[in-house]
Amino acid sequence: MIFPIPSWLHALAVIALVGAGLCALVIAGDILAGRRQPMWIMNIVWPVTALWAGPFALWGYFAIGRRSTHRAMEGAKRRGGTPPAERKPFPASVALGSTHCGAGCTLGDLVAESAVILFPLTLAGRRIFGTWALDFALAFIFGIAFQFFTIAPMRGLSPGRGIVAALKADALSLTSWQLGMYGWMALVVFVWFGEIPKSNPVFWFMMQLAMFAGFVTSYPMNGWLLKKGLKETM
Repeated sequence: MIFPIPSWLHALAVIALVGAGLCALVIAGDILAGRRQPMWIMNIVWPVTALWAGPFALWGYFAIGRRSTHRAMEGAKRRGGTPPAERKPFPASVALGSTHCGAGCTLGDLVAESAVILFPLTLAGRRIFGTWALDFALAFIFGIAFQFFTIAPMRGLSPGRGIVAALKADALSLTSWQLGMYGWMALVVFVWFGEIPKSNPVFWFMMQLAMFAGFVTSYPMNGWLLKKGLKETM
């Protein structure tokens, strides 16, 4: 049985989307003010993460991200201490690895979901399946690119070896993220509300929640990849 979207959910969606946008602007502004991350790709990851995680990303940035800036690390070295970024507990490193993967997925999904408004795709007779296929393809491309620009410079790899290393590091992580996202959106579409128009804020709010689901399902995989040394610690 498909249910109508309640007015309170519409209001909550607007609040969540506006709040997430503001959080992303705060983080981006703080980075542009001079608090750059040692890994340049994280300057993109943090504000992109805020687009779906909102205040949780803002808290994570000020609790962890700001302690990993060039400024914080250089200050610790001048005082003869261990840089804060090197004191992160393993669960925090796994979370950062998951958001790194999720940022690629987020950008891929944003591009795909926007593109199908003008150029709808159909797979197995359903537009949503065509959209999901495009989501996965673009999320995979963005995610592997993010990982490539992390691993290749750190390890001094050639482009070919860098791509292979990026695939080893992120293919399983990306897939586990997308599975969580698709699982949530399947409930939204096939159990609760049907296919919500993309002009409705509730659709994008459901996508935010889908990203949380992706974070949860990719977290164990990222932990395993870090322990095996297949993925670099952020």
